[in-house]
Amino acid sequence: MKIEVKNLKKDFNKIFAVNDISFTVEKNKTIGLLGPNGCGKTTSIGMMLGLVKPTSGNILIDDQDINKIDKYSLLAKMNFASPYIELPKKLSVKQNLEIYARLYGVNNFNERISEISSDLGLDSFLNKKTGELSSGQKNRVSLAKSLINKPEVLFLDEPTASLDPDIGDFVRNYIEDYKSKNNITILLASHNMKEVERLCDSVIMMKKGKIIDSGTCDELIKNHGRINLEDTFLKIARSTNEVA
Repeated sequence: MKIEVKNLKKDFNKIFAVNDISFTVEKNKTIGLLGPNGCGKTTSIGMMLGLVKPTSGNILIDDQDINKIDKYSLLAKMNFASPYIELPKKLSVKQNLEIYARLYGVNNFNERISEISSDLGLDSFLNKKTGELSSGQKNRVSLAKSLINKPEVLFLDEPTASLDPDIGDFVRNYIEDYKSKNNITILLASHNMKEVERLCDSVIMMKKGKIIDSGTCDELIKNHGRINLEDTFLKIARSTNEVA
């Protein structure tokens, strides 16, 4: 599915968290959404998921404006993962996955839970309460939840935040492998520049609610005269100009 964002704005008490951004995520591509804390990444994702109502602008999924149609038919084809959003802690991992599978109308959900649990190595703690899991286990459960309905559009907000290098690499490998086997459009918000270089076809750089620059990782690195994406990110984040 293709995502188009047109002149999107969101203000909170007349302060713009997102200020007139436009971009396109082509079908089956992975786009990185980057920027310092407070730049508007999470608010943008919230609007694309239909969780936050824009002040103005349009969000089109396969040419359908999600705020002008029955968006639930579209949302059934979308999902997201974020380590900052906790699943119900007193429910077991299996209970959480079953609830979300039912919410998304997944057919044969027990088979799907078994499949995704095996793929992501959840079997050993499937009946454990989610609140008792380690950070790495919680992240894998969140990823499982985000893929339970085999979405066509996936939003990933810091999917490897606070993970040790081994688990972080496992998650990145899994995302790469899943993408290679499925038709899926991914928007990835991350502060891990090596992760972005590895997973993303192109990148959007945000600052203070606006898009500052965009392009492939190699294009941005070259345009800003830096040797890697992390140095490019730091240049843009620390610049006092509106356009880096």
